[in-house]
Amino acid sequence: MAEDIKNIKEQNEAEAVAQHPDYAAEIVELVQKKLTPHVLRDRVLCYHENDIAAALEQLSPSDRQRLFQLLDADTLSTVFSYTDDVGQYFGELSMRKKVDILKHSEADAAVDYLRQLSRAERTTLIDLMDDDAKREIALIGSFDEDEIGSRMTTNFVFIESGIGVKQAMRSVVAQAAEHDNISTIYVVDPADRTFCGAIDLKDLIIAREGTSIDDLVVTSYPYVYATEAIDDCIERLKEYSEDSIPVLDDNNKLLGVITSQDVVEVVDEELGDDYAKFAGLTAEEDIKEPLFRSMRKRLPWLIVLLGLGLIVSAVVGIFTDVVRRFALIICFQSLVLDMSGNTGTQSLAVTIRVLTGEALTAKQKLYLVFKEARVGFCNGLTLGLCSFALVGLYIMLIKKEPAATAFLVSACTGTALFVAMILASLAGTCIPMLFKRLKIDPAVASGPLITTLNDLVAVVTYYGLSGILLIGILGM
Repeated sequence: MAEDIKNIKEQNEAEAVAQHPDYAAEIVELVQKKLTPHVLRDRVLCYHENDIAAALEQLSPSDRQRLFQLLDADTLSTVFSYTDDVGQYFGELSMRKKVDILKHSEADAAVDYLRQLSRAERTTLIDLMDDDAKREIALIGSFDEDEIGSRMTTNFVFIESGIGVKQAMRSVVAQAAEHDNISTIYVVDPADRTFCGAIDLKDLIIAREGTSIDDLVVTSYPYVYATEAIDDCIERLKEYSEDSIPVLDDNNKLLGVITSQDVVEVVDEELGDDYAKFAGLTAEEDIKEPLFRSMRKRLPWLIVLLGLGLIVSAVVGIFTDVVRRFALIICFQSLVLDMSGNTGTQSLAVTIRVLTGEALTAKQKLYLVFKEARVGFCNGLTLGLCSFALVGLYIMLIKKEPAATAFLVSACTGTALFVAMILASLAGTCIPMLFKRLKIDPAVASGPLITTLNDLVAVVTYYGLSGILLIGILGM
């Protein structure tokens, strides 16, 4: 029976491998074989560029050099677009190969590659490029990394307004040789290249020859400005299902486009960045990041939290007399602190999602605060009553304390939990709003910060009530 189960398991694993082959491993095996360059190149090119990119990290530097020599610059530029370690692989190429790859890369990708090189090498490579490539790289490189212009591409097709369909088709065909994003055609003013609108390629193809372009253009087409912060326009970009969205300068002239792939990448990076900040990091980390760089990202908030933690500990020290005279209350401190922290983190997550998703009016912000306060009130009341009953029964039945003492302690716990959850809900809502008001990313108001602040409130509430009820009433 055991042997049959083993055979079935091995068969299932074999079928899983057959259904999901490891193409990267196959490419590595191919490169390591003693095949002639012509045969090896033809076999490697049978695989998708994404699989070739995945194989790069499994190859030795010498094997990568062999592969780089086989593949042309156009193919390598596509392969590099699928990897996160461009800096490492780019450094292994010859100067001439680097220039060729930059020429075949999208301008935004070329800028990313260049940013990972030293200033001297970057200057040398730019000097070796043609004037058109230099202009495109200089244009995209002129924007800060947090501006949407740094993510745009100049790979788009445009025509001038006022021309006929036949002339427009000739212009599109001429540009299609260099630009492959032709599903949407942008229309600009012939005088100063001001953006006028867009035309779907299908509409242009089926239009009658005598039709004017002005009759086909969609003038309500969405657009963004190159100097807009990515955080400010990312939600607008997500709302549209267009293949690409035009990027304009401050004079409404067409500079480039943001493709749907760019939008996906930007959203993914923003989510990763927000998640990192939510966890108390200054930026996102990856698995290969050096030790000291990871420390630099984590230490700033940890130092702040250490200071806040010392304040919480100092506040607890104020109530040493309460703890000394009735040590049992320590058992339920974590209950109040944990529930308070969880409630604050929930409100924080909801608030950050709302703040980053839309622009709220003052009335809507007040409604959000009121809503979260109601949620905290109802949840706190429910859990406070539950803890009052359960903690009281636990102390009375397990610890064998008198009923009056047991339920007085549970009243401290339940009331502190109730108050702490209300205040935690308000803190988790108001603090990110305050950060947003101060032009600070609300994600910086991270879970650890909210949790520590809520700990401070919960400690004061819990031990303050314990001091009033247990010592003031019972005289313990």
